[in-house]
Amino acid sequence: MPQDDAVVGCMGRVLIGTRGAAGPGEVLVRVRGGSETFLAWSDDPLPVGAMVLVIESRGCREVGVIEWVDPLDALDGDAVGAG
Repeated sequence: MPQDDAVVGCMGRVLIGTRGAAGPGEVLVRVRGGSETFLAWSDDPLPVGAMVLVIESRGCREVGVIEWVDPLDALDGDAVGAG
């Protein structure tokens, strides 16, 4: 199966929760100037709405993902209290 290397490193949002080893979910990924859906596999279950980072292409519109928390979000909280 051909892999889609363009999707690796892209951000997405979980549309249908993943179930870890029990099965995939679905993610909407920002790629190629638009958004596309992929079956998504993760080591741990991920809920609907979670932000994810695509870490691998499994071919045939399937990807491996991890939950992503933007480290810059923590800086926003610090800036609010500053002053």
